[in-house]
Amino acid sequence: MKITKFIAGKISRKYLIKLSKIYCFFTSIIYRGGSYYCPICKGSFRKFLPYGAKNWRDGRLCPGCLSLERHRLLWLYIEKKTDILVENQKILHIAPEQCFYKVFRKSHNLKYITADLESPLADVKMDIIHMPFENESFDKIICNHVLEHITDDKKAMQEIYRTLKSGGLAILEVPLDFNREVTLEDEAINTPDLRKKHYWAHDHVRLYGRDYLEKLTQTGFIPVCDEIFTEFDEKEIKRMGLIKKKLLIFKKPEKSGV
Repeated sequence: MKITKFIAGKISRKYLIKLSKIYCFFTSIIYRGGSYYCPICKGSFRKFLPYGAKNWRDGRLCPGCLSLERHRLLWLYIEKKTDILVENQKILHIAPEQCFYKVFRKSHNLKYITADLESPLADVKMDIIHMPFENESFDKIICNHVLEHITDDKKAMQEIYRTLKSGGLAILEVPLDFNREVTLEDEAINTPDLRKKHYWAHDHVRLYGRDYLEKLTQTGFIPVCDEIFTEFDEKEIKRMGLIKKKLLIFKKPEKSGV
Protein backbone atom coordinates (compact mmCIF):
# COMPACT_ATOMS: atom_id res chain seq x y z
CA MET A 1 0.00 0.00 0.00
CA LYS A 2 2.06 2.92 -1.35
CA ILE A 3 0.12 5.63 0.46
CA THR A 4 0.95 4.01 3.83
CA LYS A 5 4.66 4.08 3.05
CA PHE A 6 4.47 7.69 1.92
CA ILE A 7 2.60 8.79 5.04
CA ALA A 8 4.96 6.91 7.37
CA GLY A 9 8.02 8.37 5.70
CA LYS A 10 7.00 11.97 5.08
CA ILE A 11 4.80 13.09 7.98
CA SER A 12 6.05 13.69 11.52
CA ARG A 13 4.86 11.52 14.40
CA LYS A 14 2.96 14.45 15.92
CA TYR A 15 0.79 14.90 12.84
CA LEU A 16 0.52 11.18 12.14
CA ILE A 17 -1.18 10.80 15.52
CA LYS A 18 -3.65 13.55 14.70
CA LEU A 19 -4.48 12.04 11.30
CA SER A 20 -4.69 8.45 12.52
CA LYS A 21 -8.31 8.53 13.71
CA ILE A 22 -9.54 9.42 10.23
CA TYR A 23 -7.09 6.98 8.63
CA CYS A 24 -8.24 4.07 10.84
CA PHE A 25 -11.91 4.83 10.25
CA PHE A 26 -11.50 4.19 6.54
CA THR A 27 -8.94 1.36 6.63
CA SER A 28 -10.90 -0.64 9.21
CA ILE A 29 -13.85 -0.61 6.80
CA ILE A 30 -11.84 -1.21 3.63
CA TYR A 31 -9.94 -4.17 5.08
CA ARG A 32 -12.73 -5.74 7.12
CA GLY A 33 -12.64 -9.52 6.84
CA GLY A 34 -11.93 -12.74 8.69
CA SER A 35 -8.37 -13.79 7.91
CA TYR A 36 -6.59 -11.73 10.58
CA TYR A 37 -7.48 -10.75 14.14
CA CYS A 38 -6.10 -7.99 16.35
CA PRO A 39 -6.26 -8.86 20.07
CA ILE A 40 -5.99 -5.17 21.00
CA CYS A 41 -8.87 -3.57 19.09
CA LYS A 42 -10.67 -6.95 18.69
CA GLY A 43 -11.09 -6.27 14.97
CA SER A 44 -11.12 -8.87 12.19
CA PHE A 45 -9.55 -8.01 8.85
CA ARG A 46 -8.77 -9.56 5.49
CA LYS A 47 -5.16 -8.42 5.83
CA PHE A 48 -2.72 -6.45 7.94
CA LEU A 49 -1.04 -3.54 6.15
CA PRO A 50 2.63 -3.10 5.20
CA TYR A 51 4.93 -1.10 7.44
CA GLY A 52 8.57 -0.79 8.42
CA ALA A 53 11.39 1.68 8.99
CA LYS A 54 14.17 -0.90 8.65
CA ASN A 55 12.41 -3.55 6.57
CA TRP A 56 9.24 -2.52 4.72
CA ARG A 57 7.03 -5.59 4.49
CA ASP A 58 3.41 -6.63 4.31
CA GLY A 59 1.24 -8.06 7.07
CA ARG A 60 2.34 -5.86 9.97
CA LEU A 61 0.02 -2.91 10.69
CA CYS A 62 -3.50 -3.40 12.05
CA PRO A 63 -6.02 -1.34 10.00
CA GLY A 64 -8.16 -0.82 13.09
CA CYS A 65 -5.74 0.47 15.74
CA LEU A 66 -2.33 0.73 14.01
CA SER A 67 -0.75 -1.91 16.21
CA LEU A 68 2.34 -3.76 15.00
CA GLU A 69 3.44 -7.33 15.71
CA ARG A 70 5.32 -6.31 18.85
CA HIS A 71 2.32 -4.37 20.18
CA ARG A 72 -0.03 -7.31 19.73
CA LEU A 73 2.43 -9.68 21.39
CA LEU A 74 2.89 -7.32 24.32
CA TRP A 75 -0.87 -6.88 24.67
CA LEU A 76 -1.33 -10.62 25.05
CA TYR A 77 1.26 -10.55 27.84
CA ILE A 78 -0.52 -7.63 29.54
CA GLU A 79 -3.89 -9.33 29.19
CA LYS A 80 -2.85 -12.81 30.29
CA LYS A 81 0.07 -12.32 32.69
CA THR A 82 -0.38 -8.98 34.48
CA ASP A 83 -3.01 -7.32 36.67
CA ILE A 84 -3.00 -4.08 34.65
CA LEU A 85 -6.54 -4.54 33.37
CA VAL A 86 -8.10 -5.69 36.65
CA GLU A 87 -6.40 -4.10 39.68
CA ASN A 88 -6.51 -0.46 40.79
CA GLN A 89 -3.10 1.02 40.10
CA LYS A 90 -1.16 3.97 38.79
CA ILE A 91 0.57 3.65 35.43
CA LEU A 92 2.99 5.92 33.62
CA HIS A 93 3.04 5.47 29.84
CA ILE A 94 6.00 7.24 28.21
CA ALA A 95 5.65 7.99 24.48
CA PRO A 96 2.21 6.33 24.50
CA GLU A 97 1.38 4.05 21.60
CA GLN A 98 -2.05 4.84 20.19
CA CYS A 99 -3.23 1.24 20.18
CA PHE A 100 -2.63 0.93 23.95
CA TYR A 101 -3.66 4.47 24.80
CA LYS A 102 -7.24 3.97 23.65
CA VAL A 103 -7.73 0.89 25.82
CA PHE A 104 -5.93 2.12 28.93
CA ARG A 105 -7.74 5.46 28.88
CA LYS A 106 -11.07 3.60 29.08
CA SER A 107 -9.95 1.35 31.96
CA HIS A 108 -11.70 2.56 35.12
CA ASN A 109 -9.27 0.73 37.41
CA LEU A 110 -6.27 2.74 36.20
CA LYS A 111 -4.88 6.10 37.13
CA TYR A 112 -3.29 6.43 33.73
CA ILE A 113 -0.72 9.16 33.05
CA THR A 114 0.92 9.67 29.68
CA ALA A 115 4.15 11.59 29.09
CA ASP A 116 6.19 12.73 26.11
CA LEU A 117 8.07 15.75 24.80
CA GLU A 118 5.77 16.38 21.85
CA SER A 119 3.01 13.78 21.49
CA PRO A 120 -0.54 15.21 21.52
CA LEU A 121 -1.48 12.15 23.58
CA ALA A 122 0.75 13.22 26.49
CA ASP A 123 -0.76 14.50 29.75
CA VAL A 124 2.70 15.62 30.88
CA LYS A 125 5.33 17.21 28.65
CA MET A 126 8.67 16.00 29.97
CA ASP A 127 12.21 14.85 29.30
CA ILE A 128 12.70 11.28 30.44
CA ILE A 129 16.06 12.09 32.06
CA HIS A 130 14.32 14.65 34.33
CA MET A 131 10.96 13.13 35.25
CA PRO A 132 8.75 15.45 37.37
CA PHE A 133 7.47 12.71 39.67
CA GLU A 134 8.23 11.70 43.24
CA ASN A 135 10.09 8.52 44.11
CA GLU A 136 8.04 5.33 43.81
CA SER A 137 5.04 7.00 42.16
CA PHE A 138 3.93 4.23 39.78
CA ASP A 139 2.94 0.57 39.95
CA LYS A 140 3.84 0.06 36.28
CA ILE A 141 5.85 2.05 33.77
CA ILE A 142 5.56 1.43 30.03
CA CYS A 143 8.37 2.89 27.96
CA ASN A 144 8.66 1.23 24.57
CA HIS A 145 11.11 2.16 21.81
CA VAL A 146 12.28 5.28 23.62
CA LEU A 147 15.69 4.54 25.15
CA GLU A 148 17.37 4.07 21.76
CA HIS A 149 16.61 7.77 21.11
CA ILE A 150 18.05 9.07 24.41
CA THR A 151 21.67 10.20 24.54
CA ASP A 152 21.97 9.59 28.29
CA ASP A 153 20.10 6.30 28.48
CA LYS A 154 21.74 5.44 31.82
CA LYS A 155 20.12 8.48 33.43
CA ALA A 156 16.79 7.61 31.81
CA MET A 157 16.96 4.08 33.24
CA GLN A 158 17.73 5.50 36.67
CA GLU A 159 14.74 7.83 36.47
CA ILE A 160 12.43 4.97 35.52
CA TYR A 161 13.79 2.95 38.43
CA ARG A 162 13.42 5.87 40.85
CA THR A 163 9.78 6.59 39.99
CA LEU A 164 8.68 2.94 39.93
CA LYS A 165 7.31 1.45 43.15
CA SER A 166 9.12 -1.42 44.83
CA GLY A 167 7.85 -4.64 43.28
CA GLY A 168 6.59 -2.74 40.24
CA LEU A 169 7.05 -3.73 36.61
CA ALA A 170 8.68 -1.71 33.84
CA ILE A 171 8.01 -2.69 30.23
CA LEU A 172 11.08 -1.40 28.40
CA GLU A 173 11.05 -2.63 24.81
CA VAL A 174 13.82 -1.45 22.48
CA PRO A 175 15.14 -2.54 19.08
CA LEU A 176 17.63 -5.20 20.13
CA ASP A 177 20.06 -7.16 17.98
CA PHE A 178 20.37 -10.50 19.75
CA ASN A 179 23.27 -11.38 17.44
CA ARG A 180 25.26 -8.54 18.95
CA GLU A 181 26.88 -9.11 22.35
CA VAL A 182 27.69 -5.45 23.06
CA THR A 183 25.59 -2.38 22.26
CA LEU A 184 26.83 -0.43 19.25
CA GLU A 185 27.32 3.24 20.09
CA ASP A 186 29.83 5.25 18.08
CA GLU A 187 30.23 9.04 17.86
CA ALA A 188 31.27 8.63 14.21
CA ILE A 189 27.77 7.34 13.41
CA ASN A 190 26.33 10.83 13.42
CA THR A 191 24.22 11.39 10.30
CA PRO A 192 20.70 10.19 9.49
CA ASP A 193 21.99 7.87 6.75
CA LEU A 194 24.68 6.34 8.96
CA ARG A 195 22.28 5.92 11.85
CA LYS A 196 19.75 4.19 9.61
CA LYS A 197 22.48 1.87 8.30
CA HIS A 198 23.99 0.95 11.67
CA TYR A 199 21.25 1.69 14.22
CA TRP A 200 18.23 0.67 12.07
CA ALA A 201 16.62 4.15 12.07
CA HIS A 202 17.72 7.67 11.25
CA ASP A 203 16.91 9.03 14.72
CA HIS A 204 18.40 6.26 16.87
CA VAL A 205 21.61 6.97 18.80
CA ARG A 206 22.61 3.34 19.42
CA LEU A 207 21.77 -0.26 18.60
CA TYR A 208 21.36 -2.37 21.73
CA GLY A 209 22.95 -5.78 22.00
CA ARG A 210 22.44 -8.56 24.50
CA ASP A 211 24.11 -6.40 27.18
CA TYR A 212 20.90 -4.33 27.33
CA LEU A 213 19.66 -6.62 30.09
CA GLU A 214 22.93 -6.14 31.97
CA LYS A 215 22.57 -2.34 31.73
CA LEU A 216 19.17 -2.54 33.43
CA THR A 217 20.42 -5.06 35.99
CA GLN A 218 23.18 -2.60 36.93
CA THR A 219 20.47 0.02 37.44
CA GLY A 220 18.82 -2.33 39.95
CA PHE A 221 16.14 -4.07 37.89
CA ILE A 222 15.49 -7.81 37.84
CA PRO A 223 14.80 -9.15 34.32
CA VAL A 224 11.53 -11.07 34.07
CA CYS A 225 11.57 -11.34 30.29
CA ASP A 226 8.81 -13.42 28.77
CA GLU A 227 8.29 -15.53 25.63
CA ILE A 228 4.51 -15.61 25.51
CA PHE A 229 4.54 -16.38 21.78
CA THR A 230 5.43 -19.99 22.68
CA GLU A 231 1.90 -20.38 24.08
CA PHE A 232 0.34 -20.03 20.62
CA ASP A 233 0.44 -22.36 17.63
CA GLU A 234 1.59 -21.29 14.18
CA LYS A 235 -1.97 -20.74 12.97
CA GLU A 236 -2.72 -18.36 15.86
CA ILE A 237 0.60 -16.55 15.43
CA LYS A 238 -0.16 -15.93 11.75
CA ARG A 239 -3.78 -14.90 12.34
CA MET A 240 -2.82 -12.36 15.03
CA GLY A 241 0.29 -11.23 13.20
CA LEU A 242 2.67 -11.85 16.09
CA ILE A 243 6.44 -11.68 16.21
CA LYS A 244 8.43 -14.46 17.85
CA LYS A 245 10.54 -12.50 20.30
CA LYS A 246 11.38 -12.22 23.95
CA LEU A 247 9.51 -9.40 25.69
CA LEU A 248 11.75 -7.06 27.68
CA ILE A 249 10.06 -6.83 31.08
CA PHE A 250 11.83 -5.78 34.29
CA LYS A 251 10.92 -5.71 37.98
CA LYS A 252 12.05 -3.36 40.72
CA PRO A 253 12.93 -5.50 43.75
CA GLU A 254 10.67 -5.47 46.78
CA LYS A 255 11.97 -3.48 49.74
CA SER A 256 13.80 -5.54 52.30
CA GLY A 257 11.38 -6.96 54.84
CA VAL A 258 8.28 -6.43 52.65
